[in-house]
Amino acid sequence: MPNSFTAIDVETANADFASICQVGIVRFDAGQVVSQWQSLVNPEDYFSPVNVGIHGITDESVASAPTLPQLHECLVAQLDGNVVICHTAFDRVSIQRACQRYALGVPDVTWLDSARVARRAWPEHCGQRGYGLKRLAKMLSLSFTAHVAVEDARMAGSVVTSAMTHTGLSLTDWLTRVKHPILPTRHEHDAGLHEGPLANEVVVFTGALSMSRGEAAALAAQAGSNVRESVSRETTILVVGDQDIRKLVGHEKSSKHRKAEALIQGGQSIRIVGQGDFLKLVEID
Repeated sequence: MPNSFTAIDVETANADFASICQVGIVRFDAGQVVSQWQSLVNPEDYFSPVNVGIHGITDESVASAPTLPQLHECLVAQLDGNVVICHTAFDRVSIQRACQRYALGVPDVTWLDSARVARRAWPEHCGQRGYGLKRLAKMLSLSFTAHVAVEDARMAGSVVTSAMTHTGLSLTDWLTRVKHPILPTRHEHDAGLHEGPLANEVVVFTGALSMSRGEAAALAAQAGSNVRESVSRETTILVVGDQDIRKLVGHEKSSKHRKAEALIQGGQSIRIVGQGDFLKLVEID
């Protein structure tokens, strides 16, 4: 069917995007959910208290769960050849990184970012953090339970179906529309043609990076984000040097890292990511 697609969401055990501990897949046909599937995943990795505090999944939860290699055939069967919706680039990179970790084939799909769809369907809501799933659910009068993979996937898919209804654009139309400016009256040389995979994010760097902070900041800016020197209530991503990211289970963390974790525990949505995953994100386009 022309407007059929699959939506996916993952949860991770720690800041490493490859540490998938839950995956949810929802199939939509003609605007309706026709199937849902969810599984816990044993990431064969440690669980960060920060991540556990977000989704509630622990190492005990996944003790008898399958590993990604054991689920790979099932994932490929549900994803291969489909248009696959994810909300922002994070889940897409997680799937790629997890498959690469185990030397498995990455599912062959056409990706569509529901956050980019939302920015174009409802540009009047354009602004910092204007397109998180919770805010979109409230705007669209939809309910879901955040940080449960199948629920987040269903919400991401619902954003796309709502956008199709609101604008009259088909799924095929949206695959083209997201490559063009948020406001169609803009010309190709104007800012906003490709707002980037980190649009609306506020990025802060900490720890030892393999490049200069200036080079890292330039990459983040080219991907659409705002770069700041310190962690604050505006921060949405903290990029930690790969050599330091494993310190999540220790006590030698930078002041920025500790402040980000405190804000997360207070309810703020901040992703702590390693430099390698950051580079994968900015290369999405």
